[in-house]
Amino acid sequence: MKPGQQLLIVNQLFPYTVQYKEDPSGNHSGSKRPREPSEDRMMDREVPSTKGTKAAKQTEKEPVQPKNEETTRNNESFGHWSQGLKTSMQDPKMQVYKDEKVVVIKDKYPKARYHWLVLPWQSISSLRVLREEHTDLLKHMQKVADQMVQQCPHASSLRFRTGYHAIPSMSHVHLHVISQDFDSPCLKNKKHWNSFTTDYFIESHDVIQMLETNGRVTVKEGASELLKLPLRCHMCGKELTTIPALKEHLKSHFPS
Repeated sequence: MKPGQQLLIVNQLFPYTVQYKEDPSGNHSGSKRPREPSEDRMMDREVPSTKGTKAAKQTEKEPVQPKNEETTRNNESFGHWSQGLKTSMQDPKMQVYKDEKVVVIKDKYPKARYHWLVLPWQSISSLRVLREEHTDLLKHMQKVADQMVQQCPHASSLRFRTGYHAIPSMSHVHLHVISQDFDSPCLKNKKHWNSFTTDYFIESHDVIQMLETNGRVTVKEGASELLKLPLRCHMCGKELTTIPALKEHLKSHFPS
């Protein structure tokens, strides 16, 4: 090898330049130092990242849409429909009574001539999370429900029930106060009827007793199956085949 010549090692991937330095003995000793690869050589050898390529292709196929601020605000404000009670209970137009513990609102889709909901201000998602410490609150809810019935102009001619659905569709515990005439265009199907006239509807006093005795509320297994039971008059037990036929029959028990 002569000074200045290149020595390529391993398939010409690692270039070295041979240099000589003077030796006191008069001999030339050689030393090799690696040559810095040039920028163009590095560019030639650079392999594109597979991950980067996939990301680029994905970006081309699925462009990111700009966020619409109004849509985002609406989604955050309204949330899921099951959270609707939380909105309604804050609406002064819906409120018919309120105190430091509860608020009473009219049911948006009443299933009878009189149908109110008593809701605690305290956030309680369902019957399943109730514990013994909630007993006083539920007693207060029942007290307010009784007051609503007493101030009703037809309290002497109509019977009322107060209770909870075993598996409510709306989030946030709410006590139904409902007259037993079931005279309402919003009562449309078997599910509506059976949710108020079978054991699916748990009496308020029974819920309070469960809390006092067991410290929790027990919902029977298979409660949802109760909604599929035949239509049966809650006054005389007569079985009807359709909702229109049932409503016509109810007129004999609750004349207008």
